[in-house]
Amino acid sequence: MSLNALGLMEAAAGIRDGRLSSAELVGDCLKRIDEVDRDIHAWAFLDRDHAMRQAEAADDRRKQGKATGPLHGVPVGIKDIFDTGDMPTEFGSELWAGRTPRRDAAAVARLRAAGAVILGKTVTTEYAYYNPGKTRNPHNPDHTPGGSSSGSAAAVAALMVPGAVGSQTNGSVIRPAAFCGVVGFKPSHGLIPRSGALELSRTLDHVGVFGRSVEDVALLAEVMVDFDREDLDTRPVARPPFSAVAASEPPLPPRFAFVRSPVWDQAEPVAREAFAELVEALGEACSEVELGPSFDRAVDMHRIIMEVDMAHNLRRDYQRGGDKLSTHLRQVIERGRAHLAVDYCSALAGIAPLNQALDQIFDEYDAVLTPAAPGAAPGIETTGNPVFCTLWTYLGVPAISLPLMRSEAGLPLGVQLVGRPGNDARLLRTASWLVRNIGRARGSARRNVPSAGTNSAPGAEKRKVR
Repeated sequence: MSLNALGLMEAAAGIRDGRLSSAELVGDCLKRIDEVDRDIHAWAFLDRDHAMRQAEAADDRRKQGKATGPLHGVPVGIKDIFDTGDMPTEFGSELWAGRTPRRDAAAVARLRAAGAVILGKTVTTEYAYYNPGKTRNPHNPDHTPGGSSSGSAAAVAALMVPGAVGSQTNGSVIRPAAFCGVVGFKPSHGLIPRSGALELSRTLDHVGVFGRSVEDVALLAEVMVDFDREDLDTRPVARPPFSAVAASEPPLPPRFAFVRSPVWDQAEPVAREAFAELVEALGEACSEVELGPSFDRAVDMHRIIMEVDMAHNLRRDYQRGGDKLSTHLRQVIERGRAHLAVDYCSALAGIAPLNQALDQIFDEYDAVLTPAAPGAAPGIETTGNPVFCTLWTYLGVPAISLPLMRSEAGLPLGVQLVGRPGNDARLLRTASWLVRNIGRARGSARRNVPSAGTNSAPGAEKRKVR
């Protein structure tokens, strides 16, 4: 196996045990980038010499017997909305071309403290919104990699780097992970500090991660969790043992609540058929749960918050360089400026009651099972529809996308698991269990897969949460 194909956990263990050096690993990743990135375009900034100097310094530190962190010498890609004191951060916008920050974002600083090599900056869509960037899907360049963390997902999927950091304000981690066939993890809101990153919405912005396994994203997220006085949504908590818990066996087999959500009518036939098969394969471990009418306006309430907050946070760029912004971005800012304050406040007030309603599900089930996207990756003229992520981002709950299925055309289909706020470690453990057991469950499932129009999954008890 080429070193660039190693997962993040494998790479970290190999460097720690002396079976490989950081310079060897980083060199192999750079070689892979040279081979494939001319077609994928995952990187916004890459200084090969600087990457190798970081790797050589990591190797020297280990040889000298100095303390090393859990990611010592492992290369990581950083979405180009996170400040890096030694590299440009341009937000995917020509308005910020050449911008070089003075210091690292909090998440980047914690990665460096854990020993990671910051390989380079990955492509983001313009201001981490919808307008497609230059990145292509590694499985088929005629299809989108998703957005807005396009480069991070594609770089991991194409074996250019074992792990990468992204962000999600609507579906910008879960959706590209699903389209590119990697694991994407969005922790609970406020768990990883966002200071030093582009702010679109304090209420909705999350830091997320990409890897090739659940254990990889668990380790990557774990080292970034911290209290940060500059991020008022973080709080002093002990660092959660994501990695250890994710690798452990649940005390009891997990139970899953299959939730179509109020946007099921937007699911494509390929997703409907795949989830019908998956629910059938899980058998008694999965029951269908219907969300009541109180959830019907969640997508609209998310949209109001996002548009108002983006209009506020990007107001200076809109005023000084509006003609250089895409039509998509100008329109969202203009809609945000037109919303009523009472509607914005109502949207904010709607989050807590819906989370309380979800407690009924999480009291009985380990995770919600739902699509990560309406279907497989569409064409490159769009980044895809984030609607199956919207509710969970609005509520600030942890979510993970698992590459468990494929379309007939060979494109990945993501399975999204959602957990109770703050129960990130349990969600990771449940996701690991599902990955380990889904092949066996499928093998024992009946062959009568329901059609795309089926209204209920076979054998699934149906409940309703109001």
